[in-house]
This record gives sequence, structure tokens and C-alpha cells, in this order.
Amino acid sequence: MRFASFASGSSGNCEYVGNGNTNILVDAGISTRRIVSCLGNTGISPEEISGILVTHEHTDHISGLYVFESKYKVPVYATQATLEAIEKLDKNKRLDTSLFIPIEPDKEFECGNMKITPFSISHDAVDPVCYRINSGECTVGMATDLGVYDDYILSQLNMCNLLFVEANYDVAMLQAGRYPFMLKKRILGDYGHLSNDMCARMILQLLGRNVRHIFLAHLSKENNYPLLAHKTVTYELSKEYGDISRFNIQAAERSTMSCAVNL
Repeated sequence: MRFASFASGSSGNCEYVGNGNTNILVDAGISTRRIVSCLGNTGISPEEISGILVTHEHTDHISGLYVFESKYKVPVYATQATLEAIEKLDKNKRLDTSLFIPIEPDKEFECGNMKITPFSISHDAVDPVCYRINSGECTVGMATDLGVYDDYILSQLNMCNLLFVEANYDVAMLQAGRYPFMLKKRILGDYGHLSNDMCARMILQLLGRNVRHIFLAHLSKENNYPLLAHKTVTYELSKEYGDISRFNIQAAERSTMSCAVNL
């Protein structure tokens, strides 16, 4: 099983999960040209994509969907409300809605030979989800664009081999930054994003013998730095857990392919 982040951040999100037979994209918030280029670097052609899993309808997660889906006729999986929101945003009617496949939170489905479980998250979208993706003995757990986490979220990510989790902002940077008050309030709220500290606390409750790779995702351009996110999370993990040298911990790049690993 192979994982790679093609882009992660407020300007665009797209991740790849594949196992040699089935190839999946999670979100398509970057241009088709960039997606095709990153797929090429992964050794995959766009015609080999089995499906696109959409987390929610915000622009940074679907801006490239319209061209990619219309060109390559790839099935699109999302909750019914999200699919309706995507269709409404498609002003030029480029999407073939016959390729839309509605999914439901907590109901496992199959795409090719992968088993996928969507789970609900707390974010200001119509019906947002994240995904747990399983292939054989390998499981990838993804949790971004959520304002809070709870026992339900932890249960969805438990026993994963790879965690792709949000570390959006540093609290001090956000509070002192130039964002207007209402935007700061949204980001800090229950339907916003996870801070570096919250990310670390969540990961601490998921560490175990199964986890090998931990990727910090959806970093803010204005309110975070990759090094700061990495240092904050690794410091908190080391303080509470002890030796974390066996974990591969990286920050996903905002605009370039990164975090490519074989599980």
C-alpha cells in the first residue's frame, strides 16, 4: 500500500492511496495538471484512478474535481448532501452526475479491493467526513478540517498504520496575526481547525504498535510553519510518550508532493 500527499493546505488538498490494483484520490483541490504530474511521479496514470473520495465541498478540496472528473470519468464518492453541494457549485455543468456515488458515515464500502469507512467530522460544511482506508493488513487514517476531536474520532483512527492528521495553526500566531476577529473565531471554534497542540494531544491517544507514519496536514500559510508544527508535536509526544524515534513524523507540504511512503 502506498500513500502520498500531493498538496495539503488552505490553497489546495489532494492525497493519493494505492495498492497496485486500486488507486484512490482523497479530494481534488488542485489543478488537473498538478494531479496528473504528481500521479506520474507516483508511477500512476490518471486513467488508473479508481475513484475520488471527497471530504466536503469547500473550494480547497474540490477546485480541480470538475476538470479531472469530466476528462477522466472517475467515480466520485461523498455524502449525498456534499454531492448536491458540489453539483450546485458546478455552474458550467461539467460534471457527469451519473458518476456520483453517495456514501454514509460509519458505513463501510468498497472501491476496487480497498475497504473504506467514512466518519463524520466537526467542520463548517454541509455534511463533512474523513476516511479510514484499509487494504490487507495496512490501514490509513485521515482526519483534517475538524474543529474538535472526541472518542468517536479516536475510535475511527485507532489501530491505523499511517495517520494523516491536521495541525493547522499555532495558537499564538493566530491570535497575534492579521486575520479579522470573526475568522479567528471560526478557526478556533468547534467547526474550524485543529491547532498544533490539539493535534499532538490527539496523536498521543492513538500511539501504539500499529502506528509507523504520522503526517501533519493542512498547515496554515499565515499561522503556522512546518518546523514549528513538527517541533510542537514531537515535543509534546516525547514529553508524554518517551522515545518516539520509531515513528516517521513529517509535515505535509502545502503545494508540492510530499510524504510518499510504502506501508
